[in-house]
Order: sequence, then C-alpha cells, then structure tokens
Amino acid sequence: MHDTTGLAMPQADPPRPPRATLPTMYDLPSEFPEEPGLPDEFHDLQPQLLSRTLTLSAYQRDRWFTGSDLNLYYDVHHPLWHKRPDWFLALDVLRLYEGRDLRRSYVVWQEGPAPTVAIEFLSPCTEREDLGRFYNPQDQITAASAAEPDLSADATLPGKLEVYERYLRVPHYLVYSRYSQKLRYFKLVGTRYEEQSLSPEPPLVWLDDLEIGLGVWAGEFEGIPAHWLRWCDAAGQWRLTDTERAEQRTEQLAAQRRALGIDPEPA
Repeated sequence: MHDTTGLAMPQADPPRPPRATLPTMYDLPSEFPEEPGLPDEFHDLQPQLLSRTLTLSAYQRDRWFTGSDLNLYYDVHHPLWHKRPDWFLALDVLRLYEGRDLRRSYVVWQEGPAPTVAIEFLSPCTEREDLGRFYNPQDQITAASAAEPDLSADATLPGKLEVYERYLRVPHYLVYSRYSQKLRYFKLVGTRYEEQSLSPEPPLVWLDDLEIGLGVWAGEFEGIPAHWLRWCDAAGQWRLTDTERAEQRTEQLAAQRRALGIDPEPA
C-alpha cells in the first residue's frame, strides 16, 4: 500500500515483498511540468524512427519495450527521483505493463530489468547534464548556447550520465546532436563508461549483444528531410519502418503481376 505522495507505506508483519510495497507507475507522477528540455518536433519524430526501425532477432516483439520522454524511476530509496530519457530500450519485459496497460512511466523496481540502451538528443540547455564528465564547453551545440542558462536537473541530484552509469548500469549510452550530426557512444566497461570510437561509415556503432547497428541516415522521414539516427544491419543496410516494409511488399506484388502480364492497377 502507498500513501498519496507515492512513497512506500511501512512494512507489514510479516514483511511483504518489495514489489508489493514500493510505489508503482500508478502511484508516481507521469509529468513534472517545470522540468527543462521540453520536446521540440525533432524530439517527437526521432524516437518514432528509432522504434519503428528496430528489430531484434533474439527477442519476440512482445518481450521488449521502447520508451521516449517517459519518467524513468530508478532509486528505491528515493522513489520520486527520476530521469526522462529521450529514447530507451528495455529487454525481457512485456510490451504492455503487466501485459495489460500502456505505460505512464517506467519504474525499475516494478519492471525488473533496467534499460539496455539509452539515447539522448542534445540540446543547448541539457547537454551539460547529458554528457556529465564528458562535457566540453568548447563543443557547445551552438554559439548561443553559451548564453543559455543551465536549466538542467537540481545540482544536488545525480545527472543523467551518472544515473545511467552508476544506478542503472545501462550497457549502451549514446548521445546525438542534430545540429552537428555528431553521434557519441559510451559503453559500460566494468563500473564506468568509456567513450568508444565510431566507424567512418554505417554502422557507426555496432551493438554485438543486440546484433544491430546504428548510423546517421540522410533522408526524409514523415515528409521532413534531415540527418536521422537509424538502425541498420552489419553491412550498413538501413532497417525499414513498418510503412516502408508495407510499400516494399506492394511493389514486389506489383512486379510479380507485371511479370505475369497482369496489369497491377486494373481500371
């Protein structure tokens, strides 16, 4: 049972298991309007492209979850502490919360597995927190960012990189700037992130455990030409979205009909 603040109630006698006594996603806030880094259109579209091009050969679709701009609650000792990843992948969890509901947030002590991949899209007011000790003021996103106030999380709370590294131990952490089209990859080695070199051509990053690559694709998504992050195979072939796969099947069927002398679009 939980009180109105979302904090765990005192233990019963005999004690109940933690999952039954700690707050669930129904108890915790799904939004904190005062938080910085409110999504722009890129933050809406880029996660869609990542989720719609992701396929995992070792996992059935109902055994993994991708989230974007969801509160990620990570510390049982501070139940309201959270981060809001731009995009993340969690494995070995049901696609729906408890197999029945869309998620309002991702509560690690209820879900079990922490994310395997976390991706942040850099913006002037969040890059300091996103990069943590890897932040270099000389690499600011824009010249104007020097004048931007630092509106990242309360300095008394751990930053995103620290949370992903120390609390959640996310194996793969990536950051991408749409301003410079620069991707950076931090891999958990032991207890700390180490920045990895990237290949000069797609896949810029290859994730061995997931058997999938990530690259920067120059193309049009939802009618908008840009440089997008997109999943690919080991040869650098871009994974298709669901819409593209349907269009490909339609084109293949039309080609087969033409080969048989049948008009694919009869009057």
